This record gives sequence, C-alpha cells and structure tokens, in this order.
Amino acid sequence: MIPSNLHVLVVTGPGLVADLRLLTEVADREFAALGVGGTVSMTSDLPGFRAALESPGALVVVPGPDPGARGLFAEYPEAVWLDLTRSEAPLSGAADGASGTHLHGRGVWGLTWAIRHAVHRLRRPAHRVGYGDHPEQWAEIRPPYGTPGQAPSPEADGRTPVAVLLHGGFWRSVWGADLMDALAIDLAERGFAAWNLEYRRPDLHGWDATTADVARGIALAAQGARGPLVVIGHSAGGQLALRAAADDRRITLAVSLAGVLDLAEGDRRHMSSGAVAAALGGSAAEVPETYLRSGPLERLPLGVPQLVVQGSGDDLDLVDFSRRYARAAQESGDQVIYLEMSGDHFDVIDPASPIWRATAGAIAEHGKVT
Repeated sequence: MIPSNLHVLVVTGPGLVADLRLLTEVADREFAALGVGGTVSMTSDLPGFRAALESPGALVVVPGPDPGARGLFAEYPEAVWLDLTRSEAPLSGAADGASGTHLHGRGVWGLTWAIRHAVHRLRRPAHRVGYGDHPEQWAEIRPPYGTPGQAPSPEADGRTPVAVLLHGGFWRSVWGADLMDALAIDLAERGFAAWNLEYRRPDLHGWDATTADVARGIALAAQGARGPLVVIGHSAGGQLALRAAADDRRITLAVSLAGVLDLAEGDRRHMSSGAVAAALGGSAAEVPETYLRSGPLERLPLGVPQLVVQGSGDDLDLVDFSRRYARAAQESGDQVIYLEMSGDHFDVIDPASPIWRATAGAIAEHGKVT
C-alpha cells in the first residue's frame, strides 16, 4: 500500500517548453486526488537535473529537449519519464530497460497520467514479462491480493480467475497500458490475476502487428490458467477484446468498456479525425476484408459471453455503437449483458465510479460461477 508519507517529485529538464505554474497546478490537483505529497522542481542545467533525479520517493521526469537529460533514461528506470510532445523514437536506452516507462504525446494532461502511474507502481508493484522482442511487447502482472493489506492468496481450489486488460487510445501510440493501472489493481484486490497488456500500435507498426500482439499476449496469460479467462478492453481496446474473443475460445468472458464496436460506421463518421481508417490501413471501402475480420459487429455471433458497458455521458457515437452492438449480439444468439449508467469515457476505468463498481461486480460474479 502507499506509505502515508509518500512524496512525488516532478522534475523538469533544461529547455522544457511549458508554463511551470500550469504544470504545478495540474500536479497539485493530482497529488490531492491521490492523497500524496508532491513538488514540481524546475532545473535549468544538466548538473541540477541529474542531482534532482537522486531524490527519494516517486519520481516523474519531464526531460525536455536536452540530449544529455534525455540520455539518462536508462540510469533511472524506476522513474516515469514524460514527453509532452509525441516521440516516434524511444528515449536513449528505453528499448533495453525492461522496467522503464516512457509516456509521450499527451501534452500537459499527460502529467496527470504520469503521476498516477508513478504512484500506482509503488502502491501495488507489478511484475513485467515480455512476450516478444519489441520493447512494446510486454504485460505487467499483478497477482490476486485477497483482502487489502494482506499477502496474496489465490483461491483455495487453485482456480484463480485471470483478467487481461487492453487499453484504448484510438489505437495510437501516445496512449499506453498505464491507462489501465487502476483497474488492474482493483481487479487484483478482487481476487483476479490481472494482466495489463501493452502491444504495438498500428500508427507505427501496422494493424497486423497490433492484432498479433493481442492474440499472443492473451495466449501467454492463458497458459497454465485453471480459472476463468476474462478479457477487458477500454475504448479501442473494447474492439480488440471482442475481436480476440471471436478467435480464442479460451476466453470465457469478453468485456467492452465504451468500445469502438462498429468500425465501418466509425470510419464513415470520421471519428477522432479518421482514427479507424488510420489504424486499419484504409477506409471500409478500401480494405473491406480487414474490416470484416476486425469488426465486432461483422464477427457475430462471437460464441463467447459478453459484457458491454457504456457511460451515458460519453461520446454519443460510442453510446450508439454500444447499444446497437448489444442488440445485434443478442439477436445473433450470443449471451450478452448490456450495462449503461451515468458516466463519461473515463468513468468506466475509474475504480471509484459507480459504473465501474457495477461492472466489477458483474465480472467477479462471472469469475465465481464459471
């Protein structure tokens, strides 16, 4: 659990283009929300930057453009490194540091997620395993914790349920598995072995790499699993979760949290500035076979029980997709529960929200009876 005196230090590097007061305002709000102390420290030269990195506690590093500062990533893999701008190349040493975290391309809002990740990884450490040679092919595993504050305790009969989490972000590489940290911890506290899966995103690696990674990561989680195997995806990850369930009968429940479940219509509506076509390699008219293989609607019936969750305050197109998909899945003969409650796009991955608590209860009930 988080020590009562945990302090988060945000260190900004020389030459960073950002308003320090704004960064401090964002950080202070997140410190308060997480119940931790924190400070934002600006450094103007490399020696001062390096000295700040030696501070104890949780560390978030915003290095800026200085090559010397950026080159220190491999020496401080326990820190969370954040670039406000998008970076198509990893920080120096990022490909070799198995435990390092490099977030990028989320702007100032990214500081919120970086602080959350820094705290979560101290609160409930995860074990990272790779499932390929690329630095983005990994999963962070949190075993079932049992009663909070006690040692992990799998179910007495050894049938520990496994939950694989697939993050969203419209399949773009600026979003990563850190989005699902809080849910992974919550599920582990509910008795699941939680696998938070990272995968190569199609904007840099192509659609086939993404789908292959998801399948490979789920297969690794399924190895040796004696209990139910639940795959849970948020947003774009909802599409990936249901697509995976259509191909892998080891999955006992597929969960979509505000999923992009109608790819063809999402392309026609030009959602998120054309994110669907960018991910799949073309429009529905240009690469129809890819849409047929990948669209949850087109794959019905999946033959796997499904839980479709949607916040009523979310993007109305996503509400439309989830409602129509759930009806179509039920009409196809699939076993589907549709859960729509008050909440926005991120409430469905917030452990404190009513919609997630209802979702987690349904998932946990499945884990007991399967």
